[in-house]
Amino acid sequence: MATRSPISRLCALSLVALAVILSSCAGPTDVRAPLPPATQSLAGEWRFALDRADAGVAERWFERALDGRIKLPGILQAQGFGDEIRTDTPWVLMLGDAWWKLQPERLRAKFSQPGHVEVPFLSQPPRHYLGAAWYQRDVEVPAAAAGRRFVLFLERPHWETTVWVDDRAYPAQNSLVAPHVTDLGRLAPGKHRLTVRIDNRQIVRDPRFDGHGPDSHSVSDALGATWNGVVGRIELQSTPLVWLEDVQVFPNVRRRSALVRVRVGNATGEPGAGTVTAGEGTVPVQWDRTGGAADIEVALGADASLWDEFHPALHDVRVVLRTPAGEEERTVRFGLREVAWRDKELLVNGRSVNLRTTHFGGDFPLTGYPATDVETWRRMFRVCQDFGLNGMRFHSWCPPEAAFTAADELGFYLQAECGLWAPFNPGSPYTRYLEEETPRLLQAYGNHASFVLFSPSNEPAGKYVEITPAWAARWYEKDPRRLYSAGTGWGRRPQVTDGPQFAALVEFARQDLRNWSGWFGRDYRAALSDVHIPVLAHEIGQWCAYPDFSVIDAFTGYLQPGNFRIFRHLAEQTGVAGFNHDFVQASGAFQLACYKEEIEANLRTPGLAGYQLLDLRDYLGQGTALIGVVDAFWRPKPYVTAETFRRFNATTVPLARLAERTFTTAETLTADVELYHFGAQPLAEARPYWKVVRADEPAAVVAQGEFATRDVPIGKNLPLGRVSVPLASLRAPAAYRLVVGLAGTTVENDWNVWVYPAHIEPTTPAEVLMTSKWAEAEERLAAGGKVLFIPTAADLPRGRSPEMSRTPVFWNIQMTVRPPRNPKPQFDAMLGLLCQPGHPALAGFPTGIGCDWQWTPLIDGVRSVNLTEAPRALRPIVATIDDWNRNWRLGVIFEAQVGGGRLLVCTIDVGAADAPVGARQLRRSLLDYMAGDAFRPAASLTLEDVRALWRPAPEAGEVDQREFDPDLNDGRRRAVPGA
Repeated sequence: MATRSPISRLCALSLVALAVILSSCAGPTDVRAPLPPATQSLAGEWRFALDRADAGVAERWFERALDGRIKLPGILQAQGFGDEIRTDTPWVLMLGDAWWKLQPERLRAKFSQPGHVEVPFLSQPPRHYLGAAWYQRDVEVPAAAAGRRFVLFLERPHWETTVWVDDRAYPAQNSLVAPHVTDLGRLAPGKHRLTVRIDNRQIVRDPRFDGHGPDSHSVSDALGATWNGVVGRIELQSTPLVWLEDVQVFPNVRRRSALVRVRVGNATGEPGAGTVTAGEGTVPVQWDRTGGAADIEVALGADASLWDEFHPALHDVRVVLRTPAGEEERTVRFGLREVAWRDKELLVNGRSVNLRTTHFGGDFPLTGYPATDVETWRRMFRVCQDFGLNGMRFHSWCPPEAAFTAADELGFYLQAECGLWAPFNPGSPYTRYLEEETPRLLQAYGNHASFVLFSPSNEPAGKYVEITPAWAARWYEKDPRRLYSAGTGWGRRPQVTDGPQFAALVEFARQDLRNWSGWFGRDYRAALSDVHIPVLAHEIGQWCAYPDFSVIDAFTGYLQPGNFRIFRHLAEQTGVAGFNHDFVQASGAFQLACYKEEIEANLRTPGLAGYQLLDLRDYLGQGTALIGVVDAFWRPKPYVTAETFRRFNATTVPLARLAERTFTTAETLTADVELYHFGAQPLAEARPYWKVVRADEPAAVVAQGEFATRDVPIGKNLPLGRVSVPLASLRAPAAYRLVVGLAGTTVENDWNVWVYPAHIEPTTPAEVLMTSKWAEAEERLAAGGKVLFIPTAADLPRGRSPEMSRTPVFWNIQMTVRPPRNPKPQFDAMLGLLCQPGHPALAGFPTGIGCDWQWTPLIDGVRSVNLTEAPRALRPIVATIDDWNRNWRLGVIFEAQVGGGRLLVCTIDVGAADAPVGARQLRRSLLDYMAGDAFRPAASLTLEDVRALWRPAPEAGEVDQREFDPDLNDGRRRAVPGA
């Protein structure tokens, strides 16, 4: 047994008496070994026919040559087959499409022209087809193969396959997670007609309650998964009549050995005996008419390397079956590792591990189907690693083997799911399908070291607590090489107490495990007080940024960006398209600030085993959720770098429990500082430091200090000390940054803070009128005066003056339309602010281009002014960035010449005597600007223009109350008034 450098997993069937020699390589490679003679690749041109009427079986199409031609591996929709996208295309989904039906007919008609239909709720395929399609070709069985058993291997078809050889039919296969391997038995030498019927309709359904079945990423149109075809390897394989049916390797870290479990298949119809050799050992094996089994322990050596994220060492074991029917061998690659748990801790090889993972739904925009080559997966996983992640969760689907191979090589942890987002009830179709798919998935990928977590379904429904916890306990008993959950999501007690070994939860014991409640120095520990298995926070994040319309040019393959084109059109119609770059930068800054708070809260929480992010990457369906810091093509967005993201998301992260972000010079900035460290080794003699620097001049250090030198173990909540900085001597108003790091390393993290004067002059200049009464404002303007107008909620009708929020849009607005319970979109959040930081009106209120934490206490719940119908020359000093599905022009602070007078509008209540310090400082900045000569607005409005901005409009009756939607739980826990 030899430990080798990581290379692509090589596994091939061999001819009788053929010795397959695996040669070691210097490093990772994706060059596959030559196919042995027992394997015939069937890649190339196939005959083909669509079967729209489902007539092929009855008409026995397998008996005649089909007329069409198609390439395999491949999918039919990418090769010009299927239907053009129409307004009545039968999309397979339940989420996100309802919003489009509510839009004005004129808008929908523009994107609903024959031959050019586009939709906003997903990036669409070039063509669509649901039904049967027939694929056919001739195969040649050589005379030398007489008496052997043949197998048709289809690496990843979609969905149900039925195979004929000549006129003989074989049982249909319907796995979504594993290759379809059809046992053809013995085939006579000569030419045969091979026919495969593939049906990509929803094969498994529950007519009583289908739940989110159509939204599973294995089958849904949301991310383009309704393709029909076969991708990856397509092979005609042959074996002896007694063969290696399965080989599974169970590593034993303590003994530095591996238990090799072999299942033997038998097509002779007779019992028999032979031997199995694995490594240096040989054991006898017997079989009856249905087959047999043997176990053999292989010693790896006392110095055998272990596998983990830092040292992904891999081992090969060569297994040879010798029987009277012939000899067959297989080489299995595996990692010597053990996954276990100790109370709340996840352990790999006895060492505590914390997971920083992202969701992936399996979309490949350029090809339309999952990659089956290792290099593509390497590139994707390396992007994740660059951003500080150490794993990936596959939402309601399971990738092909290339993903596991790449993850094995890179030391990247994977969670697979059974291709389901389903309700589970006793005896239901989905429950039966789960039991069918589980052993298929484990047989196909169970040997992979990276496969450390297994879930039956995303967010299960029905009576799942009667089904999935027992599933997790039972399968762990059968195959303890990984941990099993009762489902990914929710927070029911049986998911924690009734048999699963880990859980991925939104909340537990009615306490949050994600969102705002843990931010700003807090954490989520209250949810874990009565938990004794590892818990991951489910689908954290989901904070949106404005779309970068330049991404449209990157859609050069299968999926088409009709959704982005519709969003761009809406932006053009309302006059905000020209601000696309600025909107992206500003909203991205706010998104990044929210991700930083949420991830840090997770890293701070004692006992929390990690998180599953939704998502590092943009999500192209379910209404289009632009939640990623990388785009759909795995490219970092322009407002972020991997290096920046790793400051707060990495193996080692300093964390400050900083409850406040705005201070006065009469206060002291205090923060307890701790370390999160899950690196390759404990840190010896770490030298932590802190400093406060000017935000606009990072080299300008205004305070600094060091904590005691210490050794740092593996773990979290490792205390470093307390920062305490009196602020009296600091320049104010000004923005600063608290920085904490480890000397001599790249480990460093930082937090923005703002310091305002302890005393802020409250007086209003005599020449300026500050008022919330428009009649007073209008009178002063008519007299040629200066007015700071602060409109109230009564001036700004809800239907056209949306409220701002302390967080950006969660997931996406289209998903908030869920008839009949929530029949209207809920525009209850914005995407941030677009500020002009160099504008003199903000000279006394330090700000960047976007919304940050000095703004959120001032704007939360405050309405914006709708400027959509105002002259385009009116550019706000501070604008609200509206959701891309509406694209209104919205103002928070703006100015205009009105007749002979000068008007500045601020929707934030800066006039109240008891206003918070940030509002008082903003008032001072605005008033000082208005008192000076610089207050000369460039845009001009008539009095009628201005009156139209806040003239009361009739409300549309009672405000709708919306039901709480668990799919859109952004942490606010309330029935939200309708838009």
